[in-house]
Amino acid sequence: MISFWEILDIVTHFHGFKIVKYLIALIYLTIFLVEDVSAQDTWAKRLPGIGSFSSPRIADLNNDSIGDIILGAGRKEFQSCDSAVVALNGKTGELIWKVSARDQIFGSAALKDINHDGIMDVFINGRSAELIAIDGYSGKVIWRFQKPKKQEKEWFNFYNPQFIPDQNNDGQDDILISNGGDVLAEPYDSNRPPGHLVILDGTNGNLISRAPMPDGGETYMSVAVLPNHSNRFKNVIFGTGGETLEGNLFVTSLAEIKSGNLSKSEKLASGKNKGFVGPAAWVDINGDSQHDIIANAVDGRILAFDGYTHEPIWTVMVPNAEAYSSLAIGLFTNDSIPDFFVSFAQGTWPNLDWSKQVMIDGQKGAIVYEDNLGFYQMSTPVVADLNGDGRDEALLPINYQILNEFEMKFFYNNIMAIEFTEKISAKLDLDYEGNNLSSTPWIGDLDNNGFLDIVYVHGTNSKQTYTFDGLQINRIDTQFPVTGKISWGAYMGSSYNGVYNK
Repeated sequence: MISFWEILDIVTHFHGFKIVKYLIALIYLTIFLVEDVSAQDTWAKRLPGIGSFSSPRIADLNNDSIGDIILGAGRKEFQSCDSAVVALNGKTGELIWKVSARDQIFGSAALKDINHDGIMDVFINGRSAELIAIDGYSGKVIWRFQKPKKQEKEWFNFYNPQFIPDQNNDGQDDILISNGGDVLAEPYDSNRPPGHLVILDGTNGNLISRAPMPDGGETYMSVAVLPNHSNRFKNVIFGTGGETLEGNLFVTSLAEIKSGNLSKSEKLASGKNKGFVGPAAWVDINGDSQHDIIANAVDGRILAFDGYTHEPIWTVMVPNAEAYSSLAIGLFTNDSIPDFFVSFAQGTWPNLDWSKQVMIDGQKGAIVYEDNLGFYQMSTPVVADLNGDGRDEALLPINYQILNEFEMKFFYNNIMAIEFTEKISAKLDLDYEGNNLSSTPWIGDLDNNGFLDIVYVHGTNSKQTYTFDGLQINRIDTQFPVTGKISWGAYMGSSYNGVYNK
């Protein structure tokens, strides 16, 4: 079937007016595209008294052939919560189960059926060394990570877990995860405990191996692991440093992590005054059928390296910007090489107010689109071909404020749809009250009806931004046909591991 954009090319070719094409495309995006996205808000579930930094994960937990929603949550730091992990029925929005924790569960879950009941189990991370394995069907805790008594003061936040091949010969895949980030340290105090890469037994959470950062730095970065490689291949990307301290980007192997010694890790890049926070990605951008390495640096650089030789491919610098989020990957330009869409904070921490977005041509390593959409927040765009033209569009959460007649501020959030061919964008017809702190949407076909669904999370307080006094989880049912694989459908990608496959 000929697409809208092919018809548009034919019409404007004969008229010869580029502005006509732009105006027709803008009308399409702001009317037809927006109506399709907001066709029916299937349900919205409010959970009072909690907030979330987590991004939703999807698995069918109740055997009804509809994906259910798993989310981390909590109250302010160091406060316990009886609903720190929640699972919601994807069809109705009703709570399936909830699990408590002693601190915020800010991470986004990894999923694997470790008890072999045919239902995915949930592995999710948070502050104060919280890492919980949960039976996906019942919500019962399978295990909680227990700090070794001799190291109790050496454990900090856990970041997103990844499953790796069996490391202790018990027949079960194990967990690789990063741990670090002393929240009590002063911003510019360089005397901080080092972060670690940690291997845990997937069955019971017991410690298998723990390796300190090779530069002695702290870490806030979730690992990105390229699967299906030997233990000696350098397929694990990790980073050190933060918003005020220098750091480095490394790649290492499972064998080196298991040995407890990361001194043979290869340093890919350094940040002089700031480090690396947002998870990196594996994606082939030089056409050799091997995954390469792409990463954001806090200081505004996007860096690309060959995944085998580790030689630099290109570097893009975004001035007066900082990156704490990950990146989204899709086919945005007219070639077969994946491209990148990144949302930055403008300014220098802690003075980060507005956002800046750039789209980078993956083949050329050049910025070909940029915009300034919304107040700063740390979520990542998601990517799919929404109009069937073979090129991807991006969906980006945004925050904004409205002043009433008394100059009082009220905060709202929405999702922007961005079409890169004609470089136009439009808000969806959502306009939710409150603020989205850092939750990346999930997009996919939740009920297998052939149409795109969006799962989107935000806070509900319209008068303040950094709050943990209520959140809303939305399932948005659209009329976009799902015609192929979703390019980048969640935080750290459609497979939740930072790997992009065509």
